[in-house]
Amino acid sequence: MVLKKLAAVFLLLLLLPAAHAEEAYVLKFATLAPHGSTWMNIITDWANQVEKESQGRLKFKLYGGGVSGDEPDVLRKIRFGQLHGGALTGHGIGHIYSPARVLEIPFLFRNYAEVDHVRAQLMPEIRAGFHQNGFELLGWMEVGFVQLFSRVPIYSIADMKKRRIWMWQGDPLQTAFFTASGLSPVPLPITEVFTSLSTGLIDTTIAPPLGAIALQWFTKTPYMTNNIPITDGIGGLIVARKFFDGLPKDLQQLLRRTGDAAGARLLVETRRDNEKSLEVLKQHGVTFTTEWKDKDSDLYDLRDRAAAVLAKDGYIPADIFDRARESLTNYRVRQGKK
Repeated sequence: MVLKKLAAVFLLLLLLPAAHAEEAYVLKFATLAPHGSTWMNIITDWANQVEKESQGRLKFKLYGGGVSGDEPDVLRKIRFGQLHGGALTGHGIGHIYSPARVLEIPFLFRNYAEVDHVRAQLMPEIRAGFHQNGFELLGWMEVGFVQLFSRVPIYSIADMKKRRIWMWQGDPLQTAFFTASGLSPVPLPITEVFTSLSTGLIDTTIAPPLGAIALQWFTKTPYMTNNIPITDGIGGLIVARKFFDGLPKDLQQLLRRTGDAAGARLLVETRRDNEKSLEVLKQHGVTFTTEWKDKDSDLYDLRDRAAAVLAKDGYIPADIFDRARESLTNYRVRQGKK
């Protein structure tokens, strides 16, 4: 009897290494996206798909709604190993591979077709840039074309100078744009914007329509510019290479495949929901301003001056900006547009 029990224990010990080989990995993933938003819903679907297809070997632990702090906080926690990945906007992406933000330079694109064309040309080097800087870009997304949301109507750069406009604290791209425009913004973490609108510390924000609704900023800003796409806000689904490289090859492939699909879905549904959000904003009494007094040439000059500052600082090298503009110009020529 004793021998049988010893044999059973010995067999169990033999099986333990095999069980250990199938250990579960937990990807701690943070985002500013509020629960219930388009972004958070798709990320949750992605997490569920990965867990199902991996048969529980790879699970997500999601930290939504900014509970892990602003994007620089998230990246700091990733580097300390407290988190492993996140859904970042351009602000966070700039801390990893800033040249990717050439796609966010103000007054560069007129529509999404132009964005898609130029991004396709640059994406191989953007992915390589993430990899070289310790991250894997699993999927590309965007927050959409950004507009001004304000307490009073805005029709020009001169009007903007009179406003207490929010700038994402520590963002070199916004700093260059505001400096070139002669504006004096109020720098704040994104997590403090709603409160600051409520107290009057700021009276103007920049956001895509969907973002203004998701973050409830529109409740404090009854006017929105709807006549000129200022910039297309970018985003990415990222994971630290240290975590990614520690996964078995099949889970790496699963994360890449499903992350790419999640990014593609985010692009489509974000654009669709930004369009739908315009009607929601109208229903809630937001007034759209459709006039802009500044000439296009003045806005393009502002863009080029901001780009020159970013190139001088090495944040967005002149070479990648020149190639983006060349690609865009060639595309417009083929489309019969100047």
